[in-house]
Amino acid sequence: MRKYTVKEVARLAGVSVRTLHHYHDIGLLTPALIGENRYRYYGEAELLRLQQILFYKEFGLPLAEIAELLDRPGFDHLIALEEHRKKLVLAAERYRQLITTVDRTIAKLKGDRAMKAEELYLGFPPERQRAYEKWLAEHYGDEMAETIAVSRKRFQAKPEPEKAAAMAELAGVEADLVKRLEHGISPESQVLDPLLARHRDWIAAMWGRPCTPEAYASLAELYQSHPDFMKRYEALAEGFTAYLSAAMKAYAARQEAEG
Repeated sequence: MRKYTVKEVARLAGVSVRTLHHYHDIGLLTPALIGENRYRYYGEAELLRLQQILFYKEFGLPLAEIAELLDRPGFDHLIALEEHRKKLVLAAERYRQLITTVDRTIAKLKGDRAMKAEELYLGFPPERQRAYEKWLAEHYGDEMAETIAVSRKRFQAKPEPEKAAAMAELAGVEADLVKRLEHGISPESQVLDPLLARHRDWIAAMWGRPCTPEAYASLAELYQSHPDFMKRYEALAEGFTAYLSAAMKAYAARQEAEG
């Protein structure tokens, strides 16, 4: 069976020789053999593993998580590829819709066509906030209800690009959390902390006040029990409602313990 040199693999995969050397150094991609001339040689198994590495990198996973996934007992390349395809098809459809939204907005700004307000956000995940706002007001009193009302007015007064940016930030955080779910990362893992910190910051920005660990954990309860949220999160990924709720509670407990 043919073996490929590091330069050949770099050319085939579109990566640098330095990158392949780094992957070898950290144990992510070990050559099939090293010749007497100290050259690295790669076979079909290594080429397939590199393909998986590049796919997972494309999906935003850190190298350490990729190594953990690929080294798990029973890892199946075919099953992984089928999962990659599903995600890419969904992403392609979402980006197709976002491209349409961009084109329509450009046409609107050029004066070429009229555009309904709701068309500005086609392709962005729909947000259902009123249910949990009411719930928070009931649980946290009039002060929270007033804060929510002020927050809603302030958000509605924002320029449309700022609104779109806020929705895009939430969509990005949720998409990254879905990736962690799909790749088997525990919802209680501290690996999720940077994403959950962004998620809590987004909520605080919407409220216009800090989101305490207690409030964040309470939101987790609502997400897991309210049908609107369950429907939305399960549309992102099966099991995501429970995953997000558990991750939020675990993160809130860690933040509260740290004081």
